[in-house]
Amino acid sequence: MQKLPLFFFIILSFLLKSQDVIEPVKWNFSHTISSDSIITLKFQAKIDDKWHIYSQHIENEPPLSTLFLFEEEPYSLIEKISEGKSIVSYDPIFEKDLKYFENFALFKIKVPFNDSLEMISGSVEYQACDDKLCVFRSEPFIFKFKENIISKSTSLDDKSISIANSLKLDLSESNYLTNSSISSSRKSNWKIFLLGILGGILALLTPCVFPMIPLTVSYFIKNDGSRSRGIRDSFIYSFFIILIYIFLSLPFHLFDSIDPEILNVIATNVFVNLIFFFVFIFFAFSFFGFYELTLPNKWSNFSDSASSKWKGVIGLFFMALTLSIVSFSCTGPILGSLLAGSITSEGGAVQLSFGMLGFGTALALPFGLFSLFPKSLKFIPKSGTWLNTTNIVIGFIELALALKFLSNADLVSHWGILKREVFIFIWALISLLTTLYLFGLFHFPHEVKHKIKLPRKTIGLIFMCFTLYLINGLLTKENNLKLLSGFPPPIFYSLNESKKECPLNLECNKNFFDGQKIAKNTNKPILIDFTGWACVNCRRMEENVWSDPEVFKILNNEIVLVSLYVDDRNELLEENKFSIKRLNGSIKNIKTIGQKWSTFQYLNFKTASQPFYVLITFDGEILNEPIQYADKTAFKKWLNKGLKNYNKNSK
Repeated sequence: MQKLPLFFFIILSFLLKSQDVIEPVKWNFSHTISSDSIITLKFQAKIDDKWHIYSQHIENEPPLSTLFLFEEEPYSLIEKISEGKSIVSYDPIFEKDLKYFENFALFKIKVPFNDSLEMISGSVEYQACDDKLCVFRSEPFIFKFKENIISKSTSLDDKSISIANSLKLDLSESNYLTNSSISSSRKSNWKIFLLGILGGILALLTPCVFPMIPLTVSYFIKNDGSRSRGIRDSFIYSFFIILIYIFLSLPFHLFDSIDPEILNVIATNVFVNLIFFFVFIFFAFSFFGFYELTLPNKWSNFSDSASSKWKGVIGLFFMALTLSIVSFSCTGPILGSLLAGSITSEGGAVQLSFGMLGFGTALALPFGLFSLFPKSLKFIPKSGTWLNTTNIVIGFIELALALKFLSNADLVSHWGILKREVFIFIWALISLLTTLYLFGLFHFPHEVKHKIKLPRKTIGLIFMCFTLYLINGLLTKENNLKLLSGFPPPIFYSLNESKKECPLNLECNKNFFDGQKIAKNTNKPILIDFTGWACVNCRRMEENVWSDPEVFKILNNEIVLVSLYVDDRNELLEENKFSIKRLNGSIKNIKTIGQKWSTFQYLNFKTASQPFYVLITFDGEILNEPIQYADKTAFKKWLNKGLKNYNKNSK
């Protein structure tokens, strides 16, 4: 009688198979080719919750073991197929201990490669069960070697193929990559959006834009015949302002689609950073009033003429375009700051679009809101000298931002001219000058002396406090300004020479394969830290999160830290330079250390963002989901989870 339920269970399973209504397992087939011409075939199964498939090694079936059938000889004779981690547990249905897989299963086969081999095909025969029923499936597979990006079938030379293959790790537990719940990019997008709003608010307070608000709102309310039509037109006008600024980010999406790493290359390029430095200095002096930045008059004349000629929606578009053009002398430098800040962040073109969306929204919203509540125009301050003061304060901020780009170039090139203390001192000097200006101790040639009012003095006090904060950070022993983490050069980039060029003076390796050997000898997991000299969020992680005593203890004692700087511009030795083929078929030459580790990151983890952290064993087992920018609690939890998995697997 005990076997009767099992009989009905199997019959039900076959009936369900014949109906073909349930597919609880999704397979993914991939392969790698090592430098010694060995192909590793990978069979990855993603298994639905509460379902499982069985090992190849099941005695006295049922259930059915997983079986691999190959069509080509001699592969049809393969018997040795390795399995990932499995579960051994008593199954009440089959009344015996069974070896099975839940959520994810990985099978690997290593076979020799030769130039004549074009493909290997076959099928996986398996049985999947949950606590109620089982299904039987046959999944066909085919491995095509002529399409492999780094295989010998490409136009790459043998040296490039060999080096590229040596960078590709034989990873296991790669389901952690597909199941990764990284959300920092979304958070960064909204941070950039908020920064865009802040930039838009600053632009509103400039002499080019602020006086336009009451004039434009009055135009819509008084000239459109009815209040409802005036409100409608003002919101359409606001929409077009937002749209125009979003359009400015579209070319960068094209660059990003051509090569995912291109924006990172631009952001860390020494020449580009030096250009940004001089451009921001130029912007600053325009805010100081020494000259005015304008677009060609023909542009504004054409746009203004079109807005008068065309009525309706098209006319409103040209009105919005006219505002964007004539206000460029004030908005241009702020837009430049937003553009540079977005490109140097990790989200590239997407973040730039979010920033432009925020900027356009802040700039456009007052025109729509004041048309809804026109009486509130009485409460906004009248134009006056305070607008010019705002311009000059923004000019000082532009000077401080300019220094950041010079610092990026210095860090990437290792010139050593702008060490952390020098950077902080210059920022403190700029902040002090801003304070003195706001308190009226000096003024610019084009300004007329006037009484300093309370709001200006209040902002002056804020800048004075910031100056004292910088001086305190400069004089303290640890020199750690956590509120500014990411902006000054890293702590180890100091006038006080350190033996280790590693975050927080930790022991770190800047070559993955050196760290791999140490991890093997010390029996510790590896923390791969994909970072960059010019990466702001990387510095924030190191100075705000890694400095936590518990996190620091783990990094110092329980793992092997490998910091790979993807923007390191030091050239590789000639014999180590190589080329790879991009997905679009073009060839990319790898000449620098940074390009090598950027390629290593993309080949193995299919991402080009920093910071990016992976916990891994020396033999390629991923210990948990990769993580990016995180707070102390989340990062500590992530480290402990990885260490727990490592200790469990090493027993």
